[in-house]
Amino acid sequence: MSQDLSGRTVVVAGSTSAAGVAVVDTLSRAGARVAAVDILADRVRELSAAYDNVTGYVCNLADLQAVDDLAESVRHDLGPVDGLIHLVGGWRGGTGIKGQTDEDWDFLHTSVLTTLRNTSRAFYDDVAASPVGRLAIVSAQSASSPTADGAAYAAVKSAAECWTLAMADGFRLRHRGSERPLSAQHSAALVFVVKALVDDRMRAARPERKFPGFTDVSVLADAVHRIFDLEAEQINGQRLPLTTGHLAGVPA
Repeated sequence: MSQDLSGRTVVVAGSTSAAGVAVVDTLSRAGARVAAVDILADRVRELSAAYDNVTGYVCNLADLQAVDDLAESVRHDLGPVDGLIHLVGGWRGGTGIKGQTDEDWDFLHTSVLTTLRNTSRAFYDDVAASPVGRLAIVSAQSASSPTADGAAYAAVKSAAECWTLAMADGFRLRHRGSERPLSAQHSAALVFVVKALVDDRMRAARPERKFPGFTDVSVLADAVHRIFDLEAEQINGQRLPLTTGHLAGVPA
């Protein structure tokens, strides 16, 4: 690890998923103060107890007031936030366009998009003001190449990407706007793009499967760590395909 994150506070939303645990572990080992946020109280307590510099928070991220209260608690406990890594989501599919149910749509819209809107608004000013502010989400290749069976999932993921890129424009305008002197951009919002994520538990459950094109959660975690060491202008507003071992399109 090249980037020391000591003194930085990073919120990981969806922290008890396999991806969340990997990201929390990597950021913690890099020295960051990590706010591990999830709705599953037992798993949050277990995760935070494993690290001295990880503080657990139980929150329904679909509830804006709860998220605003969370933001106040994190600031009080850990200080201003430097990064928000949004890993809340889920997958639902159907059979063709007519098989896209309202129940699946509501689930995806709430878990993927509503949680992103709430957390990004609650922590926006912190990330925008930080000298290394970073906001990142994980999206899917299907957002730009949707199928009929995955229409709802792809549509919601596409909307989440759109919201994130709008955040990137907000960061850009904040540093380049006419109301203040020009300053070097130091905050960035970006999208990691994967086919799907895979972890050791998935491999153990399906030893016969090769998971072609999937991205290991450890690769995602390393990429999250690395974005704090890249220039904000280099990654702000970018969709970065996350392939095995590196960020496509970003110099090593």
